[in-house]
Amino acid sequence: MKMPSLDYVFAAAFVIAVIAASVLRLWLAARQIATVQANRHKVPSAFADRISLADHQKAADYTVATIKLGRRSAVLDALVTLTLTIGGLIGALDVLWQGSGWSNPWRGALVMLTVFCLTALIDLPFSIWRTFKIEARFGFNRMTPRLFITDLVKSSLLGLLIGGPIVLAALTLMDRAGPLWWLWAWMGWLALMLLMTWAWPAFIAPFFNKFSPLEDATLKSRIESLLQRCGFKSQGVFVVDGSRRSAHGNAYFTGLGSNKRIVFYDTLLASLTHAEIEGVLAHELGHFKLKHVRKRLLVTIAASFGALALLGWLAAQPAFYTAFGVQTPSSHAALLLFMFVTPAFAMFATPLGSLWSRRHEFEADEFAGRYAHAEDLANALVKLYRDNASTLTPDALYSAFYYSHPPATERIARLRLLDKVQINGLANPLDGPVSA
Repeated sequence: MKMPSLDYVFAAAFVIAVIAASVLRLWLAARQIATVQANRHKVPSAFADRISLADHQKAADYTVATIKLGRRSAVLDALVTLTLTIGGLIGALDVLWQGSGWSNPWRGALVMLTVFCLTALIDLPFSIWRTFKIEARFGFNRMTPRLFITDLVKSSLLGLLIGGPIVLAALTLMDRAGPLWWLWAWMGWLALMLLMTWAWPAFIAPFFNKFSPLEDATLKSRIESLLQRCGFKSQGVFVVDGSRRSAHGNAYFTGLGSNKRIVFYDTLLASLTHAEIEGVLAHELGHFKLKHVRKRLLVTIAASFGALALLGWLAAQPAFYTAFGVQTPSSHAALLLFMFVTPAFAMFATPLGSLWSRRHEFEADEFAGRYAHAEDLANALVKLYRDNASTLTPDALYSAFYYSHPPATERIARLRLLDKVQINGLANPLDGPVSA
């Protein structure tokens, strides 16, 4: 019996993965919609005294609307991916640019730019609908058409100024650095990632938003006291004008080394009390002090090493190109095919990453309960669930697969249990030294 050729194996495995991933996405989305709608008419008892039925129904309707749009986007993404790969569009674009007279790596960069622009144009209507229809319908959008276009232009320019040289450097390495080009590329990527993490808050983020030092003296003093208790040093606490674009609230750490910052959305500061803000910040500090950021960075570094090693092997396999309609092997074709092929397989690892992330969230909540008050964090989260229209009744499988944060009911219940532990003076599960 004749064994199937390697290019047939590549193509068949990919098509099966795309179909399976798409079916799984649609099935999980259907479950989420059904569960949210079935629980739309009653606020969960744990939230009945804090969230009105109208807010609960708004969250349900917002969740359903976003998931329905996501289903359409997922189907189109699958079709676009199959067209570019199995359909041979990447190969056709490569042949088209061969007549330009440009030599590599410039021709390869033009092929990649064409594909990126094509996919961005396909995604643009979804972005517009999400911003000006769904977000506006539920009262979240603050984006004007002019600001939307300005952001789009700025993002495109940054993509060219930063991404262009990176693509050219990668293609040059692939062509000239020998069989171990991927190892050199990995080291370059690692240096670039650290540089961008350091530079983002001070030089790139201000290109889109205004960052102002926190002016509330009372809150600033409270935050500085918390930072001192936790042994955390930052280059400042900043407020970002997130309300220019959206009514959603958030807080985060950003930067590296001398550019490390704490950032609050102005919308978040407007809705929370000082004690609640302290609880939110203590949670974020927990991620840093419990080394979650470092662990995630190490996993990202290891994953990128494995991905580039796999790309190095695939790029040397002629069957990898012919399986997807590319007749002339090239560095840019290998990169493009890898970018569109691997997500179909990586999707099945999503629940593992989500599980790990939820574990970190629980640990950070416990840390916040040690250095602030668990009830204050719980109250802040209830307000955030309400103000951001986050559903309180997700489907169990959907949340297990996708949610990076624990479901609301489970998270609040654990925080309130932790608060009882504090009140009764019992041992805290995090008692003991916490190293940076």
